[in-house]
Amino acid sequence: MALFNLGSVVATPAALEHCERHKVNPLRLLGRHISGDWGDLEQDDIKANENALAYGDRIFSSYKLGDSKVWVITEADRSSTCLMLPEDY
Repeated sequence: MALFNLGSVVATPAALEHCERHKVNPLRLLGRHISGDWGDLEQDDIKANENALAYGDRIFSSYKLGDSKVWVITEADRSSTCLMLPEDY
């Protein structure tokens, strides 16, 4: 079940390459993100996402794939979601 709207979805080339290299469909990460599976986050970040759902702030997920992470960030206004590597930020 979707907890929020993703808006327009974009991804950096590096994030797409990283997913492909690790045989992970980026849509799977989006599915986890939109359903509230925030991935590899600390408790404070999980709490921030729970508050973001209630108050309309930015939502952040992090998924470890191999030697790096793929971040999924949905903007506070829910207009867009971006998949990126930390170094793309």
